[in-house]
Amino acid sequence: MTAQEIRERIIGAVSRNGGHLASSLGAVEIAMALNEVFDAGKDRIVWDVGHQAYAWKILTGRDGRFDTLRRRGGIAPFPLPSESPADATVSGHAGVALSTALGLAAARDRTGGANHVVAVIGDSSIVNGTSFEALNNCASATGKIIVVLNDNKMSISRPAGSFSRFLGRLITGVRYNRVKKAAENAGHALKLTFLRGLYHSVESRIKGLFLGNRLFEQMGLRYIGPVDGHDLKALTGAFTVAKEDKRAVIVHVVTKKGRGFAPAERNPTAWHGVGPFEGGELPAKKGGTWSDAFGEALLGFAKKDARVVALTAGMKDGTGLAGFEREFPDRFFDVGISEGHMLAFAGGLAAGGMRPVVAVYSTFLQRAVDQLMHDVAIANLPVVVCVDRAGVVGADGVTHQGLYDIAMLRCLPNLTIVQPKDAEDLEALLSEALERNGPTVIRYPRGQVPEKTAADSVPAKPRYAIWATGDWYGKAREIAGRTGSVAVHARTIKPFDAALLKSQREAGMKIVCIENGCVAGGLGEAIGADFRFGWPDCYIPHGSPMELEKEFGLDADSITEVLNG
Repeated sequence: MTAQEIRERIIGAVSRNGGHLASSLGAVEIAMALNEVFDAGKDRIVWDVGHQAYAWKILTGRDGRFDTLRRRGGIAPFPLPSESPADATVSGHAGVALSTALGLAAARDRTGGANHVVAVIGDSSIVNGTSFEALNNCASATGKIIVVLNDNKMSISRPAGSFSRFLGRLITGVRYNRVKKAAENAGHALKLTFLRGLYHSVESRIKGLFLGNRLFEQMGLRYIGPVDGHDLKALTGAFTVAKEDKRAVIVHVVTKKGRGFAPAERNPTAWHGVGPFEGGELPAKKGGTWSDAFGEALLGFAKKDARVVALTAGMKDGTGLAGFEREFPDRFFDVGISEGHMLAFAGGLAAGGMRPVVAVYSTFLQRAVDQLMHDVAIANLPVVVCVDRAGVVGADGVTHQGLYDIAMLRCLPNLTIVQPKDAEDLEALLSEALERNGPTVIRYPRGQVPEKTAADSVPAKPRYAIWATGDWYGKAREIAGRTGSVAVHARTIKPFDAALLKSQREAGMKIVCIENGCVAGGLGEAIGADFRFGWPDCYIPHGSPMELEKEFGLDADSITEVLNG
């Protein structure tokens, strides 16, 4: 298949099913060159952030099913070893590919294997702390690994920090590229002689002399690049050189997000993760999402209190903070894909007298639980962590389901965990959190905020008290009406309302808990519910939330049937 044909396949599938478009379009030639130079059945290709791996899926035996991308039972949205042996690892979270690849390479070295291990990592992923730890460990862990640095100057929102500027200087530096070209020409002429080793040594020293920076070489990797990431011949040549070299190598590849699809090239942020679309136009964005409600509420509080600052890990648009950055750029911190650093940084801000508000997806907060405990909760610092996409997120699948935050965080002393049921409630909870002299987690799901509802009438003798986390409170009300019960909005998950729970038990009600989180360690476990409805002890695959709720018996009909059984 040609690059154009692959791009057409990607655009066609994403236009019908939604998905990550701009990043995958930018990595087409990388996937083609990897597939040409390496053996997908034997060599191990590890994609860091697998949403750029659509072309890899197409080229490694999944073209015939690619139209099922992100559908229930279809092609997974990220690399998944159970789907294909060409997928070396699960690849949904940024920054871990190099560590995983080092493990694969070290295992190969010790078992006498002859396969190659390649880590494909983005310019924003490489600034993650785990990536730097892996770079530091390269020389001691293995003698041979290949790192492909896909430099497209973009994270989900935009690149952040000094390392991005360093890569930019490498690409555009006239002195470097002139020296590099001359050194490579000399090296190719000498490649069959004993002088080749001397060339590599001289090349390394020249880079250090003219750039004043030998970061990768000092960490044990030979640097090759920059290489045009859309020139297939140049890529295959660079990958072949890296493959034949006996040492660890990093190949710096420069690509353009959205390549081959003009709307995505013009605005890669808007076309990063999209729903179904027609032609070159995205559907009009629906307002009234939880992220929008959070962003608007936080902006209002920031106007009243100069201590309020906002933090994100490369996700300002997805978490609703774009408006905050425009209004208060000096009080906005984008730390890049570095969630652990972000929580510790927030702790420092709070200790210094600020009121930091961290906006993070539930699936990415998992990467910073230690810092939330060690650097925030132990000192009881007033950090507000707003957990977006809490609950099942649907088509992004197993690596992105936000099901585990309650179970992970409920055990931490000093921490208050709350969940709103509507936009007004979210604003009130945010206000309370900013006044609290301790840490608060506010969790809310993906999607639209429901309308505010009036209180229901309570049956004379309710059968059940149905406790529900905020996003499922509407479902609880529906079930309560069909079972002669009362719905309870579990506004505060930790500490829960023990007095209300006691009074309901004393009134003879059975306690039911329904929560958009895992049952193990969840709210139902905390309150000792007689019936606990939540996501079971298995990883939840991709599919629409409605499909998944029905499949796992968590829709209103299924729960009502059990309670009326």
